[in-house]
Amino acid sequence: MNTTIPKAFAEAVRRDPAAPLLTWYDDATGDRAELSGATLDNWVSKTANLLVDGVGLGQGDNVALLLPPHWQTAAILLGVSAAGLAADLADLGGDPQPVEVLFTTPDRVERAAAWPTGDRYATGLLPLAMPLRQLPAGYADFVTEVRNHGDHFRGEPVSPADRAFAGPIELSHQDALSAADDRATQLGFGAGDRVLIDVTVYPDPIDWLLAPLIVGASAVLCANLDQDKLDARATAEKVSLVLA
Repeated sequence: MNTTIPKAFAEAVRRDPAAPLLTWYDDATGDRAELSGATLDNWVSKTANLLVDGVGLGQGDNVALLLPPHWQTAAILLGVSAAGLAADLADLGGDPQPVEVLFTTPDRVERAAAWPTGDRYATGLLPLAMPLRQLPAGYADFVTEVRNHGDHFRGEPVSPADRAFAGPIELSHQDALSAADDRATQLGFGAGDRVLIDVTVYPDPIDWLLAPLIVGASAVLCANLDQDKLDARATAEKVSLVLA
């Protein structure tokens, strides 16, 4: 088994860079986005370069994600890991802790004010990765800024013992992937599966991101899931397992 999140992601991309690795639906907005391994890797590399070259972070620094499940959240979390940083999953709860950078959405800005940090980025999680029309005061627009950075990231190697998560959960890379492998077994999917996941029911990225990644599955993530669309979507997306 891969022992760091960047290695697990790189292996997932290598298996078939053009195949859908993560598909996103939001039934409240009608948004659908399909990301191949190569496309997601591009976003991950740009995010890591933003954090290292743009902000100047170094291995071991903490980054807070006050973000709901979303494909952009996946890109940010994987970018944080690629850069050797620790992700504080602030949206899952826990007390605010000092971090070097914070990512959030405009509707969470009031809550985000409790986190002591330097740089702050906001994203509207909008269809087609559109930028925000109006930025909260003190924030940079993630989707605008990240596009200015390189498509490939060459950082220092990440160790299995390095921290992957801080804040509500403290896990090394090795422990995080071990937990993800256990969750895949508990939830009943494995290599080659295409899993539809209601992210309202499974909001932890261990479940909706890392578990599919570590076992070689692909994910169809659904927010605000319309149950009336579930059967047709599962058929159209060639889903082998529904977690809703």
